[in-house]
Amino acid sequence: MTDIALPGSIEPARERGPKLDHATNPLQLILFFGVLAAAVLFVAYSIYVDIDAAGVKVSAYLPFLLLFVALMIALGFEFVNGFHDTANAVATVIYTRSLPANLAVVWSGVFNLLGVLWSSGAVAFGIVSLLPVELILQVGSSAGFAMVFALLIAAIIWNLGTWSFGLPASSSHTLIGSVIGVGVANALLHGRNGTSGVDWNQALAIGKALLFSPVFGFVLAGILLFAVKFIIRNKDLYSEPKGNNPPPLWIRGILVLTCTLVSFFHGSNDGQKGMGLIMLILIGTVPTAYALNRAMPQSQIERFMQNSEAASAVIGAKAAGYNVLGDPRPAVTLYVAQHQINEGTFPSLAVLVKDIARQVADYGSIARMPAEKVGNTRNDMYLASEAIRFLMKDKEADLTDKEIVALNNYKGSLDNATKFIPGWVKIVVAIALGLGTMVGWKRIVVTVGSKIGKTHLTYAQGACAEITAAATIAAADVYGLPVSTTHVLSSGIAGTMAANGSGLQWSTVRNIALAWVLTLPAAMTLSGVLYLIFSRLF
Repeated sequence: MTDIALPGSIEPARERGPKLDHATNPLQLILFFGVLAAAVLFVAYSIYVDIDAAGVKVSAYLPFLLLFVALMIALGFEFVNGFHDTANAVATVIYTRSLPANLAVVWSGVFNLLGVLWSSGAVAFGIVSLLPVELILQVGSSAGFAMVFALLIAAIIWNLGTWSFGLPASSSHTLIGSVIGVGVANALLHGRNGTSGVDWNQALAIGKALLFSPVFGFVLAGILLFAVKFIIRNKDLYSEPKGNNPPPLWIRGILVLTCTLVSFFHGSNDGQKGMGLIMLILIGTVPTAYALNRAMPQSQIERFMQNSEAASAVIGAKAAGYNVLGDPRPAVTLYVAQHQINEGTFPSLAVLVKDIARQVADYGSIARMPAEKVGNTRNDMYLASEAIRFLMKDKEADLTDKEIVALNNYKGSLDNATKFIPGWVKIVVAIALGLGTMVGWKRIVVTVGSKIGKTHLTYAQGACAEITAAATIAAADVYGLPVSTTHVLSSGIAGTMAANGSGLQWSTVRNIALAWVLTLPAAMTLSGVLYLIFSRLF
């Protein structure tokens, strides 16, 4: 039976679609696996160097075996993220014939890698802060390993499941659902209300970013297309590719540039999620080497002591008239878990802040702190930072603007000491994401490029969708919020189709929306169940 292309249709795909299948060059395979092997060796060497520099004496190898397995799973998540999410960035340049498919994915992979290396780390710790504090503080225990394995494996399972159906679901959405699932399961396991296991204020902020970014992408891409049509009258920009011929050079340049920007900002945002989890793994397994930032310069140590003194004055004034007998940490931990100020909150936090300052002052710098002290000091700093974060938002704390500034400066000093990412972690995450971009991209590319609208993607539509996605992800980076490249770009393409009067393939839109709705509960359930299982196994 002969395939017939109906007017306004993009079918039959075999005749009008771009060439997606290319013969694999043996040299490419050798290079791919060579880079993969080099990355694994680089991880092992970097950990060895850091452990040796910290003076750690290896007495048992099981923790390091668990460390290696956990790191491979974390990098596996970033690898899957690469081919699952980055297919969105290359769909437009492939379907507009701006770049051949094999060149497009390599190009995108390189700029994903550069985006990861450029990233700040703010998004990484934004996701980590969703986890309950008690799990963060005991990340090196059996519960900590159960947490890391559960949330990573759950995220990988769901990502691979949606990928197998060609659905552009969100890796960010999946990971956040997995984190929430672990938090809820941990609370239930300890006889508490499940809602107490997650920082819901942080979850709400991240949830808003994930919820509104697709709507923003749909509306902005549509408006942008209208604006471009009004400003640029060249009809070539609004036509679809003619056969396999590339577009005019200036249009091609715009499309390649927008693909580059989306790839770069995808790397800078999505790559950070793996970084945060890898740091949790490293802190839990080798706290002596990774719990505190031993590379902090002396100028930052001096600033730390000044900020500590100012914060201590603010908290001490609130704690006037009360004395703390015994360990202050349980009271501070209780406040962080429940967000309710009681008569012990400020006095206990005042003692903890002074104790942290004394620990740093005793040794003059973090680098000179003894190995056996590092883990405890890191926990104290993290606990104080989280308590201050909640206090600055707590109306019951009754803080003035000047007091909030002093506390915020101190929190920044604490975070500089505890929330850092070594260069080698960025490099291996960049490699994992970059290599993942070059594998398994075809399923999602077909969906994004040919199954959202009823007509073929035009050059202007592709450019408007990509510009919208790049701008949205870049803005999210500034505010330290994770957004879904998948949802922003898919909705952007849908927005341009609607604005152009092209019509939408509602079966695809319905499936994408269904995956969006199901991702959070499915990831929560998967990770919660896996956490319960792993907490028993470990």
